[in-house]
Amino acid sequence: MKVGIPKEIKQGETRVAARPSTCKRLVQLGAEVIVQSNAGNLCGYVDEEYVKAGATIVDTAGTVYEEADLVVKVKEPLEQEYPLLRRNLTLFCYLHLAAVPGLATRLKESGTLAVCYETIEAKDGSLPLLKPMSQVAGRLSVQLGAYYLQSPNGGSGVLLGGVPGTASGHVVVIGSGTAGVRMPAKWPLVWGPA
Repeated sequence: MKVGIPKEIKQGETRVAARPSTCKRLVQLGAEVIVQSNAGNLCGYVDEEYVKAGATIVDTAGTVYEEADLVVKVKEPLEQEYPLLRRNLTLFCYLHLAAVPGLATRLKESGTLAVCYETIEAKDGSLPLLKPMSQVAGRLSVQLGAYYLQSPNGGSGVLLGGVPGTASGHVVVIGSGTAGVRMPAKWPLVWGPA
């Protein structure tokens, strides 16, 4: 099997679908791994690390899609990648098809078998591939909220943790998802219905 790792092109996406250590394991299991040049640069993995792991570096996403049996991405293909979708290709990534109906149509037309990370269920019904991303989003929500509370960013200048002599910020969490679970216990919380 040939596994392809293209460079992510969605604005703001800095992740790569497979680290060099993952590629090494795939090669050990008998797969051939093809990685687009600079696919891991934004998260600190250079091409030389992938080569050392046994992967082959190629110049374009087109080559990855053309040569691979399985393309593994982080985010859904964007419109400029739609022409790369084809029959006898399996795509494995976060797809969020409800938000991108045109992609669902294109996947069907192309004959590509698409497996959505967000729909993979464990035996207990949990979503093991979606859960870590939800945890990241929940933790970032507090960090971003604190950032926008700063005066230079348009906020009221409240410091969530407070400092001696001033009151700490108050946070309202609507629902009981990752953000609520990750709030430090010392911060006052007001729980509301989901």
